[in-house]
Amino acid sequence: MNVTLAQNNYGKSRVRLLRVTRREQQHEVRDLTFSIQLEGDFEAAHTAGDNRKILPTDTIKNTLYVLAKQFPVEPVEDFSIRLVGHFLTNNAQVSKVHVSAVEKYWNRIPIGGGSHRFAFASAGNEQRTSVVEGTREELRIRAGIENLIVLKTSQSAFEGFLRDPYTTLVDTHDRILSTNLHAHWLYEGNEIPFSQMWHGVRQVLLENFANHDSRSLQHTLYAMGEAILRNFDPIREIRLSLPNQHYNLVDLSPFGLTNENEIFLPIDEPHGLIEATLKKS
Repeated sequence: MNVTLAQNNYGKSRVRLLRVTRREQQHEVRDLTFSIQLEGDFEAAHTAGDNRKILPTDTIKNTLYVLAKQFPVEPVEDFSIRLVGHFLTNNAQVSKVHVSAVEKYWNRIPIGGGSHRFAFASAGNEQRTSVVEGTREELRIRAGIENLIVLKTSQSAFEGFLRDPYTTLVDTHDRILSTNLHAHWLYEGNEIPFSQMWHGVRQVLLENFANHDSRSLQHTLYAMGEAILRNFDPIREIRLSLPNQHYNLVDLSPFGLTNENEIFLPIDEPHGLIEATLKKS
């Protein structure tokens, strides 16, 4: 029996970086977590224990910190492109570099009618994501949003759905619609203003969630994705993952009370999961 090394990669994951930019007026912080993975000619390390082509993962980590000192980390896509270029340029044995980044946001603490110069509070679980994958021939750049929790109390219905002997759900024409939004999109083209684009995508997603007259979460997902593809030329495709966070109307009739869509029980699990990818054709 012959055994072949079909695929391999290695690198450094969960590399944490807090980058502070100290300006006289105020300080800026970027809280990032990176994963850097290399592909290439590393077969001898696996089959013969020959490490001569293996750049230590500790060196990969150190490289990130050195480049973060020398160059801006905002926008993170440009910094990730720089990392890809560094490892490809300096390592002939590397054929492909994959850099993913997740940014945790911090908001300035409000104080005295303004914002504090150098004190921050967590913005919650929402994250900005970036994935840059590069070879010597091409770059693929993806960006995304994770854990953007949204909710609206009207303009949401779910009626006329398929029923079978096990269906107990009833039609509703006015329900709470809430989801923990995950969106990832693929760029094409050059000289993309990544940060401006990311904030623009986020705003369009929020506006379309809020304003859409939803007949289902699928209906709203498509409206949001379509709006992104129509409004942002450099975005070629977008994938949306929308877990349906249920809010069940509480039965108050045992207490002689009516519940006019006011009192709900939030249900975390189980939840529906609606996902789709939209592409320009």
